[in-house]
Amino acid sequence: MKYVIVLGDGMADEYDEKIGGTPLSRADIPTVNSLAKTAELGLVKTVHDAFNPASDVANLAVMGYDPTVSYSGRSPLEAINIGIDMLDTDVAYRCNLVTLSEDEPFENKIMLDYSAGEISTAEAAVLISFIENNLGSEVLHFYAGVSYRHCLIVNNGVVDDKVTPPHDISGRVIGSYLPSGAYKEMFLGLYKKAYELLKNHPLNIKRVKDGKKPANCIWFWGGGVRPDLKNFKQKTGLRGAIISAVDLLKGIGRATGMQVINVEGATGNYDTNFEGKGRAALRALETNDFCYIHIEAPDECGHRGEIENKIYSIEMIDKLIIAPIVNGLKERDEDFSLMFLPDHPTPVAKMTHTRTPVPYLMYCSKKPLGGSDAYCEKTAAETGIFYDSADKLFNKFISLK
Repeated sequence: MKYVIVLGDGMADEYDEKIGGTPLSRADIPTVNSLAKTAELGLVKTVHDAFNPASDVANLAVMGYDPTVSYSGRSPLEAINIGIDMLDTDVAYRCNLVTLSEDEPFENKIMLDYSAGEISTAEAAVLISFIENNLGSEVLHFYAGVSYRHCLIVNNGVVDDKVTPPHDISGRVIGSYLPSGAYKEMFLGLYKKAYELLKNHPLNIKRVKDGKKPANCIWFWGGGVRPDLKNFKQKTGLRGAIISAVDLLKGIGRATGMQVINVEGATGNYDTNFEGKGRAALRALETNDFCYIHIEAPDECGHRGEIENKIYSIEMIDKLIIAPIVNGLKERDEDFSLMFLPDHPTPVAKMTHTRTPVPYLMYCSKKPLGGSDAYCEKTAAETGIFYDSADKLFNKFISLK
């Protein structure tokens, strides 16, 4: 039996009058809906009450890890994939490159873009190196990641939870969301210095000239210490692989001993290489028992309020990832189970994560598990099936034989 989880990050949503439904209900997903005819549909709570609704704790739970036991912070998982060898006394923070408005005093500036216009990895590396050279010290170390997602390591640091993810405050004045905990003064000072350093950097001047948003500031969040996650094969008995464009998921894969597969052209947005991810998953299942395919695109579209791009992303997941996997495994005469679900909702109207339970579809090629006409939030709720934690749903999934 092969086991496949396809995770559409932030895919779940709320009813929108403009489209007469949710992006998931309005998307053309024929392969998924064909699986729904004999699949179990229901709702699952992916975010434990002790945590904010975020992709780190939610994806860990969907992979079968109880975050109340295994979670030690988001950024350390990203740091693992970047290749940072964290000490037990180090604390890692996500460091976004962001775009702030220009004319106001610092506290009155507006968070115009949490991703600095989806800055390229190559451009970001130049700016993070510049920040490291100017703001790095014996205690503070900046490391470049992918696109706008980077890392700050604080030696002998503390985990400061009083920091706000920048994607939660798009279009808002930053004054009410500045750091207010243990690193209040240090982080605010770094923000202000970074803004002065970056606003006139030649790369940003060129970006503005080219009609792009400048990466004119940094923003910290998601702090934590080095994780200690149980090896996935030892935990489940399954050889596992993970496919994702983002450091967080790759870091989870590396921390749990899974094969981490890089796909050329995987961007974490709706222009990602959907087809390449589908092909890579099929190849991975030749030598692995389990494959986790994470697609960031629906979440990014939700954060930017782009409903049509969110629908498009869901349709491409069906057409270029799920359909090739299903057809390929059937052609190889493989028995398989497939689960399709989000990690959390990212409603386009709210442009941030919510903790509402999400719809899941669980299919087994060997036997019917249920039956629905289509897969979406409404049909999943109508079954009355509910799991109060995603790790319980995972255990049910891998017990299918």
